[in-house]
Formats: sequence, structure tokens, C-alpha cells
Amino acid sequence: MKKIMLTGFRPTGKLHLGHLHGNIKNMIKYQDDYENYFFLVDWHALSTEYQNPKDIKSNLIECVVDLIALGIDPDKTNIYRQSDIIEIAELFLYLSMITPLSWLERCPTYKEQIKQMKSRDLSTLGFLSYPVLMAADILIVNADIVPVGEDQLPHLEMTREIARRFNNLYGKYFKEPAELLSEATRVVGIDGRKMSKSYNNAIFLSDDEMTIKKKIRQMITDPERIHPTDPGHPEVCNVFSFYKIYDRENIQEIEARCKKGFIGCTACKDQLWPLIFKSLEEFQEKRRQLLRNIDYIYEILEKGKKTVRTVARAEINEVRKKMGID
Repeated sequence: MKKIMLTGFRPTGKLHLGHLHGNIKNMIKYQDDYENYFFLVDWHALSTEYQNPKDIKSNLIECVVDLIALGIDPDKTNIYRQSDIIEIAELFLYLSMITPLSWLERCPTYKEQIKQMKSRDLSTLGFLSYPVLMAADILIVNADIVPVGEDQLPHLEMTREIARRFNNLYGKYFKEPAELLSEATRVVGIDGRKMSKSYNNAIFLSDDEMTIKKKIRQMITDPERIHPTDPGHPEVCNVFSFYKIYDRENIQEIEARCKKGFIGCTACKDQLWPLIFKSLEEFQEKRRQLLRNIDYIYEILEKGKKTVRTVARAEINEVRKKMGID
């Protein structure tokens, strides 16, 4: 039997380059090698969007369209909505009973988002317990491997700790899922922080040519470089980090030109944005076609719901038996 691969996406908006290079490319690359579970985490979205949840459903559909347009094959992959699998909520409850509060409070991602998203009230149980819900997402299908970006590694490690604690308390049952990191483990946004819709710094996969150009033009580069002919420091430049993704074959030449002051930052940006846009043209055409047939998207979600609920019911029955409550 194939091993199980699982990953999820927060439907807080359309997908961006951080999603693509953080884990979607690995999902596409390995979808023939695993039994796949790819889902939209609308309960997770509520942890930050609870004051204004009205867009979550439409954003979720946009995410599914993006995934399929990129190359996720619904005939090879279970694509589903988190809130359609009520067993996840039940498993979350059981796991929350055995998870020490100190584990959640020390999570670096929790601390970072509290700091970066000061305009929102995130002092809620739902936000604090995000890693426990993520553990339930993964363990409800007993996944072997999870494609993640670098920022999600602390959450995945907590999933392993929770699984380990459950196994120690009730007898070995859950696997400890391994991570599958992409080559670009952390994609920066136009302001240098992690790319995120929440930070308003994302380049979306559906952005048109002029929007991508405008966003790349806004990117922070080498702060010590004043004039175009000044020697640059590509290792601290956000634009250079994108060249590592989009023009790897010529990366040494690009680095040398920057260090020697042979090209200014604006000219460097204007050579980058066409590469990004060209890489998205085929995806954007497929996306337009899918948007003309939304019923197909709902059919995919319904199929995923039926399949995954069968698996989840079997899992939750075993968990109850292990805990002695069934």
C-alpha cells in the first residue's frame, strides 16, 4: 500500500507564490507516489478571521480552482473541506485533553503572528490551540508525510509530540509524520517578511502582468546600495532570493553582476518580473477555464467528503477504543 501524504491550505484568499514554492510543487511532484489528502482548512481560517468570516467560503472555492489549475489531479487526490469532516473536531477534542498548555505557548509561529497581526484580537483559545487542530487534521488519516514550508515545522513537530504522548498513554497507534520540505523553504513577500495575505505582501498566482510588475518594483533590496553602480550584497536582497527560484541556471552570473555593480536594483527587478509572469501564464489560462465551470469544483469537494469521512470514521472509532471510551 502507498504511504499517505497530507497537506492543507488556509482559505483566506487566493494562493500566492509562497504556497506554490512552499509545498504545492512537492504535492504535484509526488502525487503519483502517495495516497493523497489535500484539504482546505476553513476552521483554521476562523482562528484569525472569526470577526469577518463571510469570505471564507468563496476563498475556499478559489483555492480549489487554483490547486487544480496548477496540476493537482482530483482523480489521484482526495480534495476536501476541513469542516466537512466532523471527526476532525472530535479528534481535536480528545487531543486537547492530553496537550500541555506550555507546548502551545512556546510555539514560535504563535508568538510571531501575535506580534505581526496586532490589528486583530488573537487572544482566543482557537488561535492558541491551532497546532492541536493541525495535529487532528493530520492524525485523522494517520498521515506518513506532510509537505510543509519552513514556518510550519514547529507545528509539525508538535503533531509528532502529541502523537507520541497519545501512544504512550493509550498504546501505540498514531504514526509520527515526517516533513517534506521544498527547495524554497521560505518565500519572502515584497516587504521581506514571510509571504502572507495577512501581511499584505503577497504576489498571487492569479495576479496579472502589470500587478506583478508593480509588486516586484516595490520589493526591498540591498539597503546599503544607494547608486546603481554601487557593489551589491545579493545575500540580503529579496529580489535575489527570487532569482534563485526563477533563474537558477544563471544564478552565478546574476550574483556576480550585482556584486560588481554592473546592474542597478530597478533594472534587476525589471528582468525578474517577466520570468515570474511567464511561469504563471499556463496556470492562469487553466484557471479561467475552471472558473467557467464551478459546479465541477463542488463535485470534487463532495467526492472528497464522502471518501475522507469513511476513513475518518474508522480512525475515530479506533481512537475511542484505545482511550477506553467506546
